[in-house]
Amino acid sequence: MELTAGVPHALPLDAPLDPDAAEARRLLMEELAKTRYQEQAGEAPGIPDWLQALLDRIDEFLNSLGGEGTAPVWVLVLVVVGIALVVAAFLVFGVPRLRARSAGAGEGLFEADDVRDAAAIRRAADAAARAGDFALAIAERFRAVARSLHERTLVSTVPGSTSHDVARRAALVLPAHGEALERAAHDFDAVRYLGDPGDRERYATLVELDEAVARTHPDLAAVGA
Repeated sequence: MELTAGVPHALPLDAPLDPDAAEARRLLMEELAKTRYQEQAGEAPGIPDWLQALLDRIDEFLNSLGGEGTAPVWVLVLVVVGIALVVAAFLVFGVPRLRARSAGAGEGLFEADDVRDAAAIRRAADAAARAGDFALAIAERFRAVARSLHERTLVSTVPGSTSHDVARRAALVLPAHGEALERAAHDFDAVRYLGDPGDRERYATLVELDEAVARTHPDLAAVGA
């Protein structure tokens, strides 16, 4: 797939014209995961959190269509339009957003000047939960998980680190919690980038994950240690 005059062709020429939901989902996720969109912005390969959050929402919708049978033609239209809009938005707005982040604009998991330890972040999360601000509570509790992993020298975090990057690297040394960490990263993105208000149940689940991660000994053999 090539870019012409700054506008991406949405699908390969050999893409099926009447895909089922699983095939449509695969096409969308493979296309948007390609590294050339980050390279257009001068960024190392990797999907920024705001784009990952959008991908998650699109994937949830396509999952709701089911993976069996043949989906209507409008599913293909949805995939084409979705790819075109997201990629166009990234190419237009991605460069300044990524440059702003590198200058400390706080597009990653932590603000550039956030030097709180894990205990302080947990207190902030609990305070937000008591106040009923579960969006902030969830975001802060995930930051506490990440900072705790950093303090244990299991996963390094720097300004610009993303939630999914932290979750993926944490899963290497804490494989038993890999799926839960990925779900927590999804929740972080949802409350921070997509206006999800969060809720008490998801916050409680994240608290349990934080405590479980703190109790778990790392599998250093998983990273060749």
